[in-house]
Amino acid sequence: MSSSTKIIAIDGPAGSGKSTTARKVADKLGFIFLDTGAMYRAVTFLALEKKIPLSDSEALQNLAASMQIEFSDDSEGQRVSVNSRDITSQIRTTEVTAAVSEVSAHAGVRRHMVAKQMEMGEKYDIVAEGRDTTSVVFPDATLKVYLVASIEERAKRRVIDFQRMGKITTVQEQIKAIQERDDYDSGREHSPLKMTDDSIQVDTTKLTIEGQVNKIIELFKEKIGE
Repeated sequence: MSSSTKIIAIDGPAGSGKSTTARKVADKLGFIFLDTGAMYRAVTFLALEKKIPLSDSEALQNLAASMQIEFSDDSEGQRVSVNSRDITSQIRTTEVTAAVSEVSAHAGVRRHMVAKQMEMGEKYDIVAEGRDTTSVVFPDATLKVYLVASIEERAKRRVIDFQRMGKITTVQEQIKAIQERDDYDSGREHSPLKMTDDSIQVDTTKLTIEGQVNKIIELFKEKIGE
């Protein structure tokens, strides 16, 4: 992050509303939306496609280093491309979701992804979301927000997300999956999920998406003195 760019960093567990909220905040402020989770999902998708063992740290690190990731927008939202190949839908499958925590736990993978994310922060005003954007990627962000929500609410949101993709799941299945993801993300050795001392916690359990967006923009304007 350079002194001339403004960064809003949003962290929080799966299903807390990070991606949708961050994208809308970026749209309203005219900032770039940086979906760090999509970057790790991209590595995971390619690893699964190439049949790289998820425990092979060196191979995954080399894969992450060689990837050219690009984000673009269209009428349906943000598109994710790797090496000029659109993989937007492929990175949201249940298979990728189940494997992404293990892939992103490798220090070499995180090092290369974080470098790419920091590079964007040097060039643009951005809204970044993920699980270590406030603690590792942008420790000097203009505003740091940590979103939380009850696990039941997060599970309901995940069920709706999967329904949109034509996949059937239940709230109980998602509660189990989210709990396992939380335990893994918060307990991993490298860049564990945590709330920094200077982050502002926002509970989204009873907030609409617009309510979340307005709250973060309000906090941002307070930070920059508007």
